[in-house]
Amino acid sequence: MIVLEKRPQPSQAWSMATPAVAVLATMVFGGVLFAALGKNPIEAIQTIFWEPLFGEHASYYRPQLLIKGAPLVLIAIGLSLGFKAGIWNIGAEGQYIMGAIVGAGVGLAFYPLEAWYIFPLMIMGGALGGWFWAMIPALLKVKFGTNEILVSLMLVYVAEQLLASMSLGLLKNPQGYGFPGSRNLQSYDSAHNAELFAGTGMHWGVVAALIAVIFAYVLLNRHMLGFHIRLTGEAPRAAKFAGVHPSRLILFCLGTSGMLAGLAGLFEVAGPAGQITIDFNVGYGFTAIIVAFLGRLHPVGILLAGGVMALTYIGGDIAQSKLGLPASAIQVFQGMLLFFLLALDLLTNYRIRAARKEVA
Repeated sequence: MIVLEKRPQPSQAWSMATPAVAVLATMVFGGVLFAALGKNPIEAIQTIFWEPLFGEHASYYRPQLLIKGAPLVLIAIGLSLGFKAGIWNIGAEGQYIMGAIVGAGVGLAFYPLEAWYIFPLMIMGGALGGWFWAMIPALLKVKFGTNEILVSLMLVYVAEQLLASMSLGLLKNPQGYGFPGSRNLQSYDSAHNAELFAGTGMHWGVVAALIAVIFAYVLLNRHMLGFHIRLTGEAPRAAKFAGVHPSRLILFCLGTSGMLAGLAGLFEVAGPAGQITIDFNVGYGFTAIIVAFLGRLHPVGILLAGGVMALTYIGGDIAQSKLGLPASAIQVFQGMLLFFLLALDLLTNYRIRAARKEVA
């Protein structure tokens, strides 16, 4: 009989090894999934993980890693601060949408004026849009004790309806021949988040993601607030005796995660996406949860995990066009990564032991 035996102390070795083992398990069982769909599993896995980096058209796909990875890292860094403190923001997708709406709205309000200060104002608008949307569950939790998981998640659907409304109404392009969607910000120089170096994929969103990684690392390892965040997550009772103010921590963690998600939305709508549309959001806010846990809630780990997840996005697109894999199969493949990560994480706190079945 197989039993789980609780470890006296969490295993540091398993904690470090779990992300790599989860990726390998995802490859194996993802291969089984692709084989069941009638595709060559080895070719499918190679296409997803090898083609974007070393394939025939790798010079085109490599810059896409930065473009896809930047919003994931930016959002995941914000989420990780709350997750470390036991504050669960599941609504980053909604905050991402609101940051895009407000940031794009600021830029379009100045159209067709060309001025250097427009894009900085858009950045402020994107940050405030995401922050405001995150403060709704934060204040409700502080004042009324509501569950931030449910409130933040439900607000995603409200944000999606606002996105559709803006695409069809207030932000709709008056010269768009009736089609939903705003003006294209890529053709508006003062509002365009262009590449800093042509052909590299490096834009201001990538810079912001790197700054966020450094900020989070310094905060968690060199600042008293970071100590309070870690202490609250690891030992809530001890945190109370240490003078931690739960309400302030909730407001800070949710506000910061919302602000970073809003920035990700702004950099995306002003850059790669180019405009507000009904289907602007592509699930970055939810995928960033996988990135945060794959990176072990550590800033440097999240940076690496963002690259891995961006690889599955790009490789998945290649596999769809080259091998005819359905998009849903790629989404299941990405979901497997979180499943195996959480399943294998059990071994950090428990060990598997064989026990003899007692005879009555």
